[in-house]
Amino acid sequence: MADYDWNEQHRQQVLQGRQILERTSASLARSNQIAIETEHTGHEVINELEVQRESLLRSQRRLENANDDLSKSGAIIRAMKRNVLYNKLILIMIIVMEVVILAGMIAIKFM
Repeated sequence: MADYDWNEQHRQQVLQGRQILERTSASLARSNQIAIETEHTGHEVINELEVQRESLLRSQRRLENANDDLSKSGAIIRAMKRNVLYNKLILIMIIVMEVVILAGMIAIKFM
C-alpha cells in the first residue's frame, strides 16, 4: 500500500507539473502574441512618425521660403520709403526755390 501511495503521489506531482507547464506554455504564447502585436504597433508608429517628419520638413522649407520672401519684401519697402523721402525733399526744395524766385521777381518789379 505504501508503494501505491508513492506512485499515486508521484502521479499527482507529474500531473501538477504538467498543468504548470501547460499554464506556462499558454502564458508564453500570450506573451509572444502581445510582443508581436506590440512590435506591429511600433512599426505603425514609426511609419506614422516618418510621415509626420516629412510633413514637418516640408512645412519648415515653406516657412523658410516665406521668411526669405518677407526679407526681400522688407528690403523693397525700405527702399520705397527712402525714395518717398527723397521725393519729398526734392519737392520741398523745388517749392522753396519757386518761393525764392517769386520773391526775387516781386522784389525786382517793385524796385
